[in-house]
Amino acid sequence: MITVHLYYTGKDGNARNFAQEMEDTGIAEAIRNEPGNLGYRYFQPLDDPETVLLIDSWKDQEAIDIHHASKMMKQIAELREKYDLHMRAERFVSEEMGGNEKFIRK
Repeated sequence: MITVHLYYTGKDGNARNFAQEMEDTGIAEAIRNEPGNLGYRYFQPLDDPETVLLIDSWKDQEAIDIHHASKMMKQIAELREKYDLHMRAERFVSEEMGGNEKFIRK
């Protein structure tokens, strides 16, 4: 599994407005329904009201590549421009927990 954290930062609530429009227009739900998508969810840091965090998880790189080639990427890019957002990204590749499961409370 590959998980990407995308931090969208703007001014005057624009990051939050972007995320809300992604949800309201159905773009976010369409992404959630793409083959290989394992999670697509927005969060807002308590200490930074001008940033929204997207946690986006995919089965593998091929699923991400197909998503990046989709028509939705044009829509997303247009919304990023509309709200004048700046981005920062982090990428994580999941591995087996290797004995660390005992530290995870379920």
